[in-house]
Amino acid sequence: MTPPLVLGIETSCDETSAALVGAEEGLLGHVIHSQDVHAIYGGVVPELAARAHLGRVQEVVEEALKDAGRELSDVDALGVTVGPGLIGALLVGVAWAKGVASSLGKPLVPIHHMEAHLFGPSLEDPTAEPPFVALLVSGGHTLLLYAPEWGKYFLMGQTRDDAAGEAFDKVAKILELPYPGGPAIQALAEEGDRKAFSLPRPMLRGNQSIGDKDYYDFSFSGLKTATANLISKVEGDGVLEERRADIASAFQEATVDVLASKTMRAVEETGCRRVLLGGGVSANSRLREEILDRLGAEGELLVSSPRLAMDNGAMVAKAALFRLDQGDVGSQEVSASANLPFPGLIPRPSGGFHPGA
Repeated sequence: MTPPLVLGIETSCDETSAALVGAEEGLLGHVIHSQDVHAIYGGVVPELAARAHLGRVQEVVEEALKDAGRELSDVDALGVTVGPGLIGALLVGVAWAKGVASSLGKPLVPIHHMEAHLFGPSLEDPTAEPPFVALLVSGGHTLLLYAPEWGKYFLMGQTRDDAAGEAFDKVAKILELPYPGGPAIQALAEEGDRKAFSLPRPMLRGNQSIGDKDYYDFSFSGLKTATANLISKVEGDGVLEERRADIASAFQEATVDVLASKTMRAVEETGCRRVLLGGGVSANSRLREEILDRLGAEGELLVSSPRLAMDNGAMVAKAALFRLDQGDVGSQEVSASANLPFPGLIPRPSGGFHPGA
């Protein structure tokens, strides 16, 4: 049997993307169209995102096929993000994939957006396979998982309010930096002093233990508010322009400290010193640097290039290859879900993970 070739479609937020990935050939063709209209508003406008996907998905697919030197008839299955995400944006990709799958008589593979991010690093690094502790950080989600194998995940922690990427975007907007906020804050932070201001580390205390409900969970709403208050104070003092870089650096450092500390707690409990970073915020160089430093010489950090860290069709296709192999094929009744539960979650062992046992 010929190894399958999968077309992946991603339209969960403001990137329209398509990619062809072969089980043996790897990534063959890939196109990402990022919507710049949202920069005007300092954040994604759902209706504009859906309209942009509708006008772009066909040509993005055609360009990905051209890039791969293949025809649509060569595709063995279609993988499409069905959630979570912006419901209008998701529906565009799902409707397109369902129509094409039906017309070609090919399997349709529904994909969870955040599980797809787990597969991103493996497109460039064949060693990016479980077991690993995964930190998934994006504009809409912050998740900490332990993956002993593909399709089997222990949820360690998640955000209770704002996601890390959302906090970056909101702080950037207050600082009058361009959208998306993550890259803008990182660039400005490089010019500042990360110790210039002391900002809170929400849900991160030295006296926490594994049994505490907030031991692994995240919260960035308070940090965002504290940073906004700091900006207001500095502006009132008339020194905002000269302290903007210091504020950006202090905010980034607080966020990175929380993310890295919680991740290392999972590393210690599971005994797994392999950490995978996924999602747009995983491209942050300070986050990568801090986790790699805390892992030490015995640790291993698995990451994507910045292009594959963002929302993209390649990770969707890669995840679809796995799900197709598992027989997880959808019907024409499948639909989009803005709050789709993470697949493959299993209860954490009541007695802990017992590293080395």
